[in-house]
Amino acid sequence: MKVTLIAKTQLEWLETSIDSLTQMEVVTPYRPHYGNDLSEIGPLGSHLDELAEFSGRIDYESFGRPNPQTATNKGYVANIIDKQHFSVLEHASATFYIDGVSRNFTHELIRHRHLSFSEVSQRYVDVSEFEFVIHPGLEDIDPIEIHTVLSPAKSVYRTIMDALTKKGVPRKQARQAARHVLPSGLETKILVTGNMRAWRELLPKRLSPTADKEFQLVAQKILVELKKIAPNTFQDFDGD
Repeated sequence: MKVTLIAKTQLEWLETSIDSLTQMEVVTPYRPHYGNDLSEIGPLGSHLDELAEFSGRIDYESFGRPNPQTATNKGYVANIIDKQHFSVLEHASATFYIDGVSRNFTHELIRHRHLSFSEVSQRYVDVSEFEFVIHPGLEDIDPIEIHTVLSPAKSVYRTIMDALTKKGVPRKQARQAARHVLPSGLETKILVTGNMRAWRELLPKRLSPTADKEFQLVAQKILVELKKIAPNTFQDFDGD
């Protein structure tokens, strides 16, 4: 199982030079917390956290940061979380590539409808060489015993594919028929994008001890990456 951060929102005026930073301050009333030293961007905060504050301050035009408790980005975003004004978290997003997971997992993942998905298609891809994902709940079971039960399914898949293609059935149609004998524990790969509000909605449900164990492990890995790129947006979640 592997979760890889592929893309995240960046603030345009913090990506190039001091000149562009100064120009953005002319165009908008928002002043980043980074000051005028771009070398401070890394240790002081994240583009995603800044965007959350920027969007929130537009509502009230509180760009002067008059309240000491919300004058820092961490304090401001903490107030957003406390008040649950999560609409301002919808402007920034993160994309993850997740592989080595089961189709059982992705069947649950796609229930989070505010996320966007692109998954390996079993209609277009020959998945006969894909691995079986051993669920964490099966860790005490001998893997050989599990594969003894599951491997015949892939053998039947190949047999059906061969039989249908010999009859002249196009490969896509053959695969979409043959896939019905495959177990839902077969490996898949998926690209998933969500804004920060969508990720905050997913995490409490899937980090819960009552969630499926495979999903819990994926959610833990996602949280680790999100806390790196938006530490203030996820400051109320435990985990490194």
